Amino acid sequence: MNIIKDQKGQSAAEYILLFGGVIIIALVALQIYSNYFSQSQNFTAKEDAQQIRNNLTNKTTTP
Repeated sequence: MNIIKDQKGQSAAEYILLFGGVIIIALVALQIYSNYFSQSQNFTAKEDAQQIRNNLTNKTTTP
């Protein structure tokens, strides 16, 4: 019965699973956005923000 009540390793396993999940999500996001950063040699925030504004304006004006 002591094995059932002993939960010392439970939190460590939960932290490992949590960090593993975060790392996997970060790697997937990096893979998805790697093409964006590699294709854009002259990346500037101003041009990127303007492009997003133009895209949003075009989507809201077209039916």
